[in-house]
Amino acid sequence: NAQSKEREKSFDFDITTRRYVMSLTPGLELRSRFGSNTANKKGSANISGVSNVAVDSLIEIIEKAFNDIEKINSNSEKEILDAINYVIEKIDDGSLRVADKTDGDWKVNEYAKKAILLYFRIKEMKLIPNGPDHSNWWDKIDPKFNSWDERKFEESGFRAVPGSIVRYGSFVGKGCVLMPSFINIGAYVDESTMVDTWATIGSCAQIGKNCHISGGAGIGGVLEPLQASPVIIEDNCFIGARSEVAEGVIVRQGSVISMGVFLTASTPIFDRKSGEVIYGEVPEYSVIVPGSMPSKNVESVANLSCAVIVKTVDEKTRSKTSINELLRD
Repeated sequence: NAQSKEREKSFDFDITTRRYVMSLTPGLELRSRFGSNTANKKGSANISGVSNVAVDSLIEIIEKAFNDIEKINSNSEKEILDAINYVIEKIDDGSLRVADKTDGDWKVNEYAKKAILLYFRIKEMKLIPNGPDHSNWWDKIDPKFNSWDERKFEESGFRAVPGSIVRYGSFVGKGCVLMPSFINIGAYVDESTMVDTWATIGSCAQIGKNCHISGGAGIGGVLEPLQASPVIIEDNCFIGARSEVAEGVIVRQGSVISMGVFLTASTPIFDRKSGEVIYGEVPEYSVIVPGSMPSKNVESVANLSCAVIVKTVDEKTRSKTSINELLRD
């Protein structure tokens, strides 16, 4: 209410809560939320009163480095390298994400994407050992499990089957199962999700809890442009075998995507019940199959690919009904 907001502006509270996300001006936002210049300033976004020269320095280092990215390399100043490595470490352990959900909306954290792009600049190509039959790989980014021992795997709490490849700088939650698959840098896979055989999770993609990414499914990645949203798969979703979700499409919670569905930002999503056509977002608890629609070009006899919402189910039905039953027309 108005009274609580006014007290917050004046720092008249013992404890309060706030969740931060980034927009298109991360440098300015970081300074306003965590910079010393805004500490104890009435009405500022720095409600926690952070005033720390180390935090100020980290913000400035990342922003300055990105503005001069062409000159950044493995021989850059130590403070630049340390700042970049610290941010990637936080992405890797899940305490920092490329995108966050607030009040139902997903916001891109450009600061994290900047750090990933800078990370590629400071890493040199090198031999990466432990390939099949004592072979090597040739890349810049280490596998996430490169130095892991039994204790580290037990602490992390997920299962990684031989053949699963996870790059450092991505996060996998407890209870997940990784079949032979690929997860790229910046991705976030939340708890108890199955990433099935030959599935790929692209850079910065965000996968929710209790999802099933079926065999051969592709979840697209994105690093540039900075403001571009990654693919979002919310909690309790099923992505069918050989399906593809790309170009920042959001699949809302509880949805079922049938085998062989291709979803991009320009794919028409046709609601069979209402006749409505939407783009870029699958409504929650939708059941979707591949389909086709007449071309807008009236002179053409060809139909174009689309996705069809054949039904919408409630949370209770979704939890108690098998995937095969849901996909039956």
